Amino acid sequence: MSSVFDRLQHQLDIQKREHGISALELADLPSNLRRIMRLMLREVVIKYNDLVKAVDAMPEANRLSHSELDAALGTLVEQNWLLRTGTGEFVSFRVNLRRKAGSALNKDIWAALETRIGTKKPDTPK
Repeated sequence: MSSVFDRLQHQLDIQKREHGISALELADLPSNLRRIMRLMLREVVIKYNDLVKAVDAMPEANRLSHSELDAALGTLVEQNWLLRTGTGEFVSFRVNLRRKAGSALNKDIWAALETRIGTKKPDTPK
């Protein structure tokens, strides 16, 4: 039986996933799912048929069967790692990465440089 806190944490995890994933979270995935995500990150969007070909081209030790691939894709879509679009032979998958927050550092650097340049005294000959 799960506690209120477990259910709340689960709900927060779902909401976080709905906003996309971070590339750093890949390390937490099981190896089969991580392999698929690494393939996906090379292409960002890939048709199902092309994904099957890419998996078939993997070394035998890392290769997934078609049923394992389908189950892994279902899990990745369910957990919002991938977004599925299209139907039939036009099914494709897209990586659901969250946008990186903008950095305030750039603004601070330019503001500091502008202030520094504006207050710089002319060099005096020695």
